[in-house]
Amino acid sequence: MKLRYVWILVLMLLFTLPIEAQCAMCRAVLESEEGQQTAKGINNGIVYLMIIPYILIGTVGYFIYRNKKKASKSH
Repeated sequence: MKLRYVWILVLMLLFTLPIEAQCAMCRAVLESEEGQQTAKGINNGIVYLMIIPYILIGTVGYFIYRNKKKASKSH
């Protein structure tokens, strides 16, 4: 069963798509710039800020799962 979850995780990581997280207003202002360096920086910052809560929730969920599994084994 654990091997199945590992394969699902590997497949999800291999088949990632590039994402753009800019709102319409930010995109309109940043597309007019030459070179698009500022747009790329802002997009990376938005994606970075978006990922942090998911990592935190996943970590907390993992620890809760691990503690419940330990508790069920000890009974």
